[in-house]
Amino acid sequence: MNRRTVLEAAQINARALRPTHVTAGDGTSLFVQDWGRGRPVVFLAAWTFDASIWGNYIVALNARGYRCVAPDRRGHGRSDMPMTGYDLETLTADVADVIEQRDLRDVTLVAYSMGSIEAVNYLDRYGSDRISKLVLVAPTTPFLVRTEDNPDAVPKVAVDAQNEAIASNYPKWLADNEAPFFMPDTPETMRSWIMQMMLSVPLPVAMACRKTISFADLRAAARQIDLPTLIVQGDKDASAPLELTGVKTSKLIKGSELKVYEGAPHGLPLTHSERFVKDLLAFLDG
Repeated sequence: MNRRTVLEAAQINARALRPTHVTAGDGTSLFVQDWGRGRPVVFLAAWTFDASIWGNYIVALNARGYRCVAPDRRGHGRSDMPMTGYDLETLTADVADVIEQRDLRDVTLVAYSMGSIEAVNYLDRYGSDRISKLVLVAPTTPFLVRTEDNPDAVPKVAVDAQNEAIASNYPKWLADNEAPFFMPDTPETMRSWIMQMMLSVPLPVAMACRKTISFADLRAAARQIDLPTLIVQGDKDASAPLELTGVKTSKLIKGSELKVYEGAPHGLPLTHSERFVKDLLAFLDG
């Protein structure tokens, strides 16, 4: 084996042995799935979800020549579980650390549910130098709580009551809200998998993230986005109603495209994955 062949083999091995973790600014170790080569796609998960939900998307996009990077949010999955850092600014900084430490450029951000506030806030705080496209799936943007200048939203008393119900009996609340999250024909294996994933997140972490989602006002940040943006949401989304979230967000992001899946719930990336993979690839390739 000549010297050039040895060097090429070493480079291939180095790319194959990417670190499994990124260190956040406060020292928190973030677990990152990093698969494939090509133009990068960064996946951000929903509240109390970890990156394992993106498995079939990673396989499909790898086959089309995309690199897929999917971090576990702090306190979730295989990332560290610090007592602090579940505020929007720290969570957004974690996303920036993943992107910068992996030196990702020309990124498409794919953000599901809670991930949408991290993605929109990232663009506001860190700019779009490294980001080329944005996909928001069942977003919780732009602002969920009713205020004087946001009258068609959820009353704070209702938000507080729901958070109190979660805090008092988290398993019961998950069980009570399982049915509208899925489709009637969703297999029990998927339901159990997601339930166990959500229950694996300690309640203090879940509640801190829930507070962050509830009170994140991303209206001004969304207005500043000037990237090609795809918003995908179901018209039966009980967790983040379409008119309150996707429709409002699409009106704020100039030139964005809103695709509404008839009958789809908040669990759309799970229940309508085949359709969403096709739409995602069409957007990426376009």
